[in-house]
Amino acid sequence: MSASEIDRQWTTRLRKGLAHHLPAEKLLPDTQPSYVSSWIYVFGVATLASMIVVIGTGCILAIMGPQWWHQSSVGHYVNSLHLWSVEVFFFSMVVHLWGKFFMAAWRGKRQLVWITGVVTFLASVTTAFTGYVSQTNFDSQWISTQAKDGINATGAGAFFNVLNTGQMLMWHILLLPLAAVVLTVLHVLLVRYRGVVPPFELTATDEVHAS
Repeated sequence: MSASEIDRQWTTRLRKGLAHHLPAEKLLPDTQPSYVSSWIYVFGVATLASMIVVIGTGCILAIMGPQWWHQSSVGHYVNSLHLWSVEVFFFSMVVHLWGKFFMAAWRGKRQLVWITGVVTFLASVTTAFTGYVSQTNFDSQWISTQAKDGINATGAGAFFNVLNTGQMLMWHILLLPLAAVVLTVLHVLLVRYRGVVPPFELTATDEVHAS
């Protein structure tokens, strides 16, 4: 195979494109700008860390099954750890989302970074909802019966039946987490590609007011 034929292969083009847009020093940088030393960036990292705990504890619950997390003391602990890591995940994500909103994080051709973050939040909310209706207890029964009319009114109830525990469990442990993880990875890669959004530049009017 000639060099020109190798260059036309999709794997070659993909590898060269990734190496060009995401070189190693940009994908895994050694340093960050000074303005990254802010508490607002901690919540983005906390979101990722809690997401890892959510996925890890969720895998354990999926392996052991509902009887284990309802009857075993260790199961209760893992189930509670799963719940509270979800709470930390959403708290951190909301603070991160609002912080980036007020920082106008879509500046500098970062619109797609912002959009993937918002869509990830929506996917995560749906994932959490399907988790609540998959608990196989009275709490999940109440949540699903209260939610079904609203979902049916949108027409989504034709294929998204919240009273079907098996269907909701599959959405919760496979489809929605997969979407959330893929979107999160894409979001992080876009942040690496575009860089962290810088602070607003001071204008002459701002400098006068500051003085």
